[in-house]
Order: sequence, then C-alpha cells, then structure tokens
Amino acid sequence: MTTYAAFIGLDWGDKAHAIALQVQDSTSIEKSTLTHSAESLQEWIALLRQRFEGRPVAIALEAAHGPVIHALMEAEFITLYPINPKTSACYRRAFAPSGAKDDVPDADLLLNLLRQHRDKLTAWAPEDLHTRKLAGLVAARRQAVDLRTQLSNSLQTLLKSYYPQASELCGEDLFSPMAAKFLSKWPDLIRLKAARPDTLRRFYHAHTVRRADVIEKRLERIASARALTTDDAVVTVGVMGCRMLVTQLSTLARSIKEYEHQIQRCFAEHPEADLFRHLPGAGKTFAPRLLVAFGTQRDRYPTPNNLLMFSGIAPVTERSGGRVWVHWRWSAPRFLRQSFHEWAGESIRHSSWARAFYSLQKSRGKRHHAIVRSLAFKWIRILWKCWIDRVPYNESQYLQCLTRRNSPLLKLIYEKVASSS
Repeated sequence: MTTYAAFIGLDWGDKAHAIALQVQDSTSIEKSTLTHSAESLQEWIALLRQRFEGRPVAIALEAAHGPVIHALMEAEFITLYPINPKTSACYRRAFAPSGAKDDVPDADLLLNLLRQHRDKLTAWAPEDLHTRKLAGLVAARRQAVDLRTQLSNSLQTLLKSYYPQASELCGEDLFSPMAAKFLSKWPDLIRLKAARPDTLRRFYHAHTVRRADVIEKRLERIASARALTTDDAVVTVGVMGCRMLVTQLSTLARSIKEYEHQIQRCFAEHPEADLFRHLPGAGKTFAPRLLVAFGTQRDRYPTPNNLLMFSGIAPVTERSGGRVWVHWRWSAPRFLRQSFHEWAGESIRHSSWARAFYSLQKSRGKRHHAIVRSLAFKWIRILWKCWIDRVPYNESQYLQCLTRRNSPLLKLIYEKVASSS
C-alpha cells in the first residue's frame, strides 16, 4: 500500500472548498477554506507540492468529476479517492443522528473515511486521453439530444395554443430541417393560407415529400383549415415564440451534427474501436458509447458482474427473514445504463439469437423492457469476455457455442430461417 505524506478531506462547492488536512504520523488536523477559482486551486496544488516535496498525497472528495477533479488529476503526486455521496451520508448519520451538517465537518468526515477505511476505497485512475475525450463527446451529444427533445416538446405545446395544424403539415419531427423551414416561412395559419398551392408543392418536393397523394392531402387540409384563434395577443406572441424555438432547434441541429462528426473521428482513432465497431446494431451511435462504457482499464471490471452491478443492469436481491425481494438497482450511472439498454433493444433487429431470445421471453409473458434488460445482461457477459481477451465479437462463433450447449434458442432461430425461406 502506498505511503502518503498527508491525507486530505476536501468538501468542494461552487464558491469555496473546505479542507481538512492531516500529516502522516500526526494527530492534529489542519482546517482551512479555499476560494473556488482556477488560480486558487493551482496555487494550493503548488503549495502542497512544495510542502511535501512531491511525495504522494491522498485526497478524498465526493464525486468523480467536476472542475476540482480536472485540476487535481493533472498533479502527478496526488491520488484521488472519490467517495460516493451516499457513502458519506450514511457515515455522517452514524456519528450525527440529528442530521446536522455544515461544510467543515464534511471535510473532517471525508478525511476520517480516508484514514480509517482506505482499504475499502478505490483510488481514482482516469482513463486514457482518447477514451476520456470520447466519453465527453458522447455524453455531450446525449445532453444536446435531450435538450432538442425538450425544445421540440415546448414548440409542440406552443403550436397547440394557436396553430395546431402545423404539427401535421410540417413533418413528424418538429426538429427536422423541413419543420424548421416550414415554420420559418409560415409561422401562423394566415401566412400559410396565403401561400400559393404551387409554392407549397415545390416546398414539399424540395424536402423529399414526393408522393402526389400525400401532398394533395396536405393542400386540402390547408385549404379547409380554420384558425384556432384570431386574437392578435395570442397569435403575435405565438409567432415570436415559434421563431425563437425554431432558431434554437436549428442551431442545436448543427451542434449535434458537429458532435457526431467529432465522435466518429475520435472513435476511428481509438486503438480499441475494432472491438465494438461491428457489434450487431451498434452502428455510429452505440459503438462509441459501448467503447466508453467498457473503457480500457481491464482491472476496473475483473469480472462481468462488476460491470453488471455498476451499470445497474443487474437487479438487486434483498433478503430479510423469509422474504426475498428482487428489484431495480436504484443507484447507477443513468447514461451508462441507457447505453446498454438501448443498444440491447436495437440488437434484436440485427442478431438472430437476440431476436430468438426476445421471442422466447415474450412467449413466457415477460414485458418488453424486462426482456431488454435481461438481454442486456447476457450481452454484457458476452462482450466482457471479448473485451478481456481483446477479440471482436463473432455471431457465428456464439451460435456454435449455443449449439454445443443445446440452447432452446436454436429451435427458434431455425424456425425463423425456415419461415423466411
């Protein structure tokens, strides 16, 4: 075990950080606060380096990301021990049943956890630059997509208040380029009804709506449409809000495309991309997310169960007396769990055994999301073996494995093949 020159509990905040420092072989605790700024953090790190002559220093703090982590991770003499907030909360309740809490005691608590229970804590080891960059990109893209959904929902709600016909006339997705152009040209029904039919036909043709019957049906809908309201107070404000949301969605669409371009570029340069590139249904969206989910540090998940539990795909079994309760794992990284769950659902369309597994579970009365979680559970165990051995997944080899085990999935697979031939 590493011998540290000092142990530090750091309770970080938006404006200031509380610090509790204890030098090795000393019983006294030094308490201080640090203003949150890049300059203050860098100056404090330099002081620690000078005071302890570059010898190892251990710092315990809540969470494993944030601006403080970014600053501290660059100091080679500092070892970080991220503490789960639930762990520190339970530890606090054990010694302060009243629930009393303020910043300095939290720093003391983190220091105490580090000194007394370091053997149960895991030192934080950041992934390599390629993986961290890709992780940041896929997470940022997901946040942008979630924001696009929020803005689309807001636009949908706004249109219902003064211009409900727009939703069925400008395409299925309000964040599509066609919807943006449509609402920019005709942000209310009065402007839309003033447009010539030939102008509308050319617009639809230019936006890949080529079926004549579809276009004529929309033109008839426009001709017969009646305004929900002609109240200028409602329509004027609605038009302004519509243009604002359309502008935001258009800007967001360009940003999402740029994220996707950078993700593909970073993924192509990653040394372990081949392990995930050709997974069934992974494609450009899920392959980078799966690579990030596993990472490159094999000692982080020495068994598949480590990843299954960390990701929240494995359920929790609780026992109390004669009662057994199996339930959803409440505390898990949301985006990581979504990545496995969403890809497992997509793999049903691309993998014969995954499709057979889904059909078998469906015939047993299982619900869709429960089946997808079970499928994700199986996929993680398969991919973990490929990841550990650094061998890409091969569907044919896995089907051979099912044959050796005389799996009931084989019958369903052969039935599907026979019915399609």
